[in-house]
Amino acid sequence: MSLRRCAFVLTAGLVLAGCGGGSGSAKPEVKVSGAYMPAPPTADLAAGYLVVTDSGGADTLTSVTSADAKTVTMHSTKGGEMTEETSFAVPADGTLTFASGGNHLMFENLARKPAQGENVSVELHFAKSGTVKVEMPVKSPTYNPKTGH
Repeated sequence: MSLRRCAFVLTAGLVLAGCGGGSGSAKPEVKVSGAYMPAPPTADLAAGYLVVTDSGGADTLTSVTSADAKTVTMHSTKGGEMTEETSFAVPADGTLTFASGGNHLMFENLARKPAQGENVSVELHFAKSGTVKVEMPVKSPTYNPKTGH
């Protein structure tokens, strides 16, 4: 094969590889599951947990709002230290988990004290996917999603 033909084949291969439909360029497809709020002891502060699953390209959770709280903040917990975050990456074909002892939502200045059995409406705002509305059931203060109790 001539040098020119080798260069052409190599260049064509690189161009085709760059045009592939890999998940990095795919549209995000986010779904939320396992959402819950442990019944808070006071009307001032509550936590929230959920799992975001993305079966497409990467996205970013940029904020969370709720009519039931003046402010909803996002936090990470690493090495026992809680840090407020401005956003969370949602990996392509992956999950973002908010669970007790790890990433979590904090509902501050609640409009009312949510009781066990009620729902709290939440809006998750994503950079690419837009707004996803979620009903977060209020569970017992000691609820464990692994056992359902």
